Amino acid sequence: MATDKENVCRQPIFFERNRVFRNYKGGGGFLPLMGDATGDNDFPEEWLASKVKAINPVYFGERDGVSVVEGTGIFFDDFLGEYPDLLLGGRKYDCLVKYLDSAIRLPVQVHPTPDFSKRHFGSPYGKTEAWLVLATRNDDAVLYFGFKDKIDLDTLKAAADRSLDERDILTRYITPVKVKAGDVYLIRAGLIHAIGAGCTILEVQEPTDFTIQIENWCGESRVTEQEKYLGLPRDTAMSIFDCNKFGESAVEESKVNPKTAFSDDKVKIEWLISYDDTPCFAEKRYTLSGGKVTMDFGPAVWAVVDGEGRITGENYERGLKRGDYFFLPYAAEGKFALEGNLVAVECLPSKQ
Repeated sequence: MATDKENVCRQPIFFERNRVFRNYKGGGGFLPLMGDATGDNDFPEEWLASKVKAINPVYFGERDGVSVVEGTGIFFDDFLGEYPDLLLGGRKYDCLVKYLDSAIRLPVQVHPTPDFSKRHFGSPYGKTEAWLVLATRNDDAVLYFGFKDKIDLDTLKAAADRSLDERDILTRYITPVKVKAGDVYLIRAGLIHAIGAGCTILEVQEPTDFTIQIENWCGESRVTEQEKYLGLPRDTAMSIFDCNKFGESAVEESKVNPKTAFSDDKVKIEWLISYDDTPCFAEKRYTLSGGKVTMDFGPAVWAVVDGEGRITGENYERGLKRGDYFFLPYAAEGKFALEGNLVAVECLPSKQ
């Protein structure tokens, strides 16, 4: 007879709240998204169905960043290790999904390639990531992509040093882009970037927390050398900046236009990020207007970003509202459907 945990593995899996400490303030945007009224604070990210431990200067629990399966007290990485066949079916689950909300501009930063991560962090994954803008706090909200003009590393290092006294100096060198809800961007390894103040974003990325951030301040918080370079020599860490990504071409390279895969009067399915864009992960958006879709691939993470509806299956029904999210195991693929009046994003692992 199947144990309770085995039954959990055969259904959509929900999680306890998983707010994660970061070195920037935010989270106020989680009130309209998730009904979370805690406001702006030091926990501006919610990590969804996460098996990844956060890299932080201070920790608040046994495994900050790793999700806990709802009602069990079991960390999700342990669950994956105990039931790999039911949960994964021999497939990889190698993406990390987040809700994040910025009250301030995040530090100017860059992420490594898999090759760099393998050599310096012992990981097969870099940190290519994608952003779906869910909301902005004002009409002037921006994201930053690439350098404004051609630059060399010595100039960049000098500007980073000056940031101790001139806190926003690095924004002189990077390109701001006004954004609105629904915009989609893909940030490949090596591209300098930053999230501006007042953005609520659904982020999908490779499953690491590797970030090189070269500014001396994040808001009112002093950024330590360890936080900047993750224990690497400065020159080694900064070698991952791609100084050839600048101007409008860097912005255009990052902007992704959704592609419609199916549409009728009740269901619209779009590729936000396809495997043609990157082999690292993919995203599909489902807009249901009284429609119904079968969830036919596991492992996947589903996030409801607007509206409400329900999951249905044999002897199973659970309501959904904006902000809810869950993991669809391999053992559950094709056995459950999403229905209602809602918008949901399916976040898929690397190309199998």
